Amino acid sequence: MKSPSNIMRQSSLTKLGSMINTAVNKRVGNGDIQWCFSQVKGTLEDDVTEADIISCVEFNHDGDLLATGDKGGRVVIFQRDPVSKNSIPRRGEYNVYSTFQSHEPEFDYLKSLEIEEKINKIRWLKRKNPAHFLLSTNDKTIKLWKVSERDKRVEGYNTKEENGTIRDPACITSLRVPTIKPMELMVEASPRRIFANAHTYHINSISVNSDQETYLSADDLRINLWHLEITDQSFNIVDIKPTNMEELTEVITAAEFHPAECNVLVYSSSKGTIRLCDMRSAALCDQHSKLFEEPEDPTNRSFFSEIISSISDVKLSNSGRYMISRDYLSVKVWDLQMETRPIECYPVHEYLRSKLCSLYENDCIFDKFECCWSGNDSAIMTGSYNNFFRVFDRTTKRDLTLEAARDIAKPKTLLKPRKVCTGGKRKKDEISVDCLDFNKKILHTAWHPSENVVAVAATNNLFLFQDKL
Repeated sequence: MKSPSNIMRQSSLTKLGSMINTAVNKRVGNGDIQWCFSQVKGTLEDDVTEADIISCVEFNHDGDLLATGDKGGRVVIFQRDPVSKNSIPRRGEYNVYSTFQSHEPEFDYLKSLEIEEKINKIRWLKRKNPAHFLLSTNDKTIKLWKVSERDKRVEGYNTKEENGTIRDPACITSLRVPTIKPMELMVEASPRRIFANAHTYHINSISVNSDQETYLSADDLRINLWHLEITDQSFNIVDIKPTNMEELTEVITAAEFHPAECNVLVYSSSKGTIRLCDMRSAALCDQHSKLFEEPEDPTNRSFFSEIISSISDVKLSNSGRYMISRDYLSVKVWDLQMETRPIECYPVHEYLRSKLCSLYENDCIFDKFECCWSGNDSAIMTGSYNNFFRVFDRTTKRDLTLEAARDIAKPKTLLKPRKVCTGGKRKKDEISVDCLDFNKKILHTAWHPSENVVAVAATNNLFLFQDKL
C-alpha cells in the first residue's frame, strides 16, 4: 500500500505523453457542437517508439503556427496552409514548418539522476518582428528559441569564395559589390537563451507574463520568476517546501500568469486547491491573496478522494475573468471573484468512479489531463481514455464525447458522438466501460485562439478538427 506522502509525490511526478491530430468544432442552430475531421499528422502505426509520443501542444497567439513537443526532445512546428486559411469557408490545415532538437538527455552526476529530454511545456511569445520566439522546457532546463526565415543569399564576396573558403589576397584584383539573390526558403531555429540550474525538482509549468518581458517556471515545490534577457538569475516568488520533508503534504501541479494583469498569477496543488497571488503585496508570494477550494462532500469520501481531487491543470480564460481546473474526474469553472465554490462543474468520465481501484493499481489514476478554453471562452475541451476527448458548451450546457481515431482519417469526415455504457444492455454505437483502452489517452489538447480549430494529441499522432464545412 502506498503512503499518502508517496501518493502526492507520485501524483506530481508521474508524466505521460501522447500523440498529435487535428480537429474543429461548430455550433449549429439547435445548439449542438459538430466537429469535422481536418487533418492528421503522424504515422497511424501500431508500433510507436517512446520518443515519438507527443508531450505538449500549443498554438501561437494568432493561430498560424502550432508547436508540438515529444518525449524525444524534439519540437515540431506546423504552419497553417495559406490556401486553407484564405479559402471560403476557411479550413484548418497545417503543414510542417520547422523541426528541431530542443533538448538532449543529460545526467546529473551530483545526484546520480538521468534528466529526460522530454519536452514538458511549450509557450509562445507574442510576435514583435518577422521572427517567432518560443520557450520550451524539459525537467530542468528552459530554452528560448528563435525561429526565422531566410529566402535570400548574398553573392559576390571579395575575400571569400561562394563555398565560404578564404580567397588568396594575391588573386583579388578588383572590388566587387555583393549582391542579394533569392534562394529556396529556409527556416532556422536557434537557441537565444538557456535558463538552467534554478530548479531542484521537475519543472511542470512555464507561463509568459502579459508584459512579454518576464515569465514564470514552476516545479513541485517552488515557482521562479525570470526576465527573458537574464539567464543567470531568477527570483523565487513561491516556496512551499517544508523545513522537514517528512511533513510534505502537497505539491504544486500547475501555474499560470493572468492574461492581462502582469502582477497576478495562479497555481494549483495536489490537494485540490488553487491559490491566486499578487506580486505587488510581497516579494515572496507565500501568502496568497485568494484561495479557491470546493468543500468536500462527506458522502463521497473514500480512500481515493485525495488522489482524484488533485488538480492536474489550471487555465485562466482569455478574458481573464474565469479559470478552469481539471481534476481526475471533472473540469470546473471558477469565477475569480468567488473563492468558495466553482460556478460550473462538468463530469468528464464519471463512469470511472467505480473503476478507481483498478486505475490505482495500473497507475492511471495519476495521469495528468490538461484542459483548454475556446477563443471566446464559451467552450471547454479536455481529454479522456480510449482516445476520447470531451467538449463542453458553457452557453447551452451541452457536452460531447468524440474520438480521435484512425478510421475517421478522411477530410471533412463528420465526427460521431461516442457514448460509454456503464451496465445493462449496450446500445448500438455505445462502448462498454470495461472495453475502454486505458493505454490510449488524450492528455494534451489546444484550441485555436480565434477560430473553432482544435489540436488533439493522441500518442504519436496529431489530429486537427475544425468547423463542419
